[in-house]
Amino acid sequence: MSETDRPGPSGAVLCDDGLTRSPWAAHDPLLRTYYDTEWGVPVRGEQALYERITLEAFQAGLSWATILRKRPAFRAAFHEFDPDAVAAYADDDVQRLMADPGIVRNRSKIRAAITNARATISLRSDGGLDEFLWSFQPGTTPAPRTAAEVPTTSPESVALAKALRKRGFSFVGPTTMFALMEAVGMIDTHLVDSHRRGVSGLWPAEPAP
Repeated sequence: MSETDRPGPSGAVLCDDGLTRSPWAAHDPLLRTYYDTEWGVPVRGEQALYERITLEAFQAGLSWATILRKRPAFRAAFHEFDPDAVAAYADDDVQRLMADPGIVRNRSKIRAAITNARATISLRSDGGLDEFLWSFQPGTTPAPRTAAEVPTTSPESVALAKALRKRGFSFVGPTTMFALMEAVGMIDTHLVDSHRRGVSGLWPAEPAP
């Protein structure tokens, strides 16, 4: 660890470029770029949100860095996460995906992606995936000062997971849905001293006193 790559007083890491980041995004260049440009920025739209749900499901039990490195291959393998295309997948597509070394070859997760594409299409008659997911945005957001203070679930993520399962989705547990809510900007769990705190524009950078 360099002199300028150390934990700050609130748990954020002061990196060698002079910016403070959450510890998980401080070292790996890919994670740092993702943190600086995507994570916590509001994501809207059916296809983009279906992609995030799918990738969060594939991440279960693995590191996010693994999924992020494989994301281009995932997009190619899953027709850019077009729900209509994935919903039409049959057994031969499952076999094709199981033979693709570029993605995570987990049969249950592959089948969940297909199931969730069909569930996404079903939601169109009731406002659509975008409206459905964002209806679970909480009225407040966490304001963690250290990594240990970042929650892994919330009442809203529990409720969202339950509601999605009721609508036919799978691999959408409370922890996975909390990670989704963080990633798409529905909540802000950037550490208070991170240079990205408040980047969503939906929450103030400074926590309420």
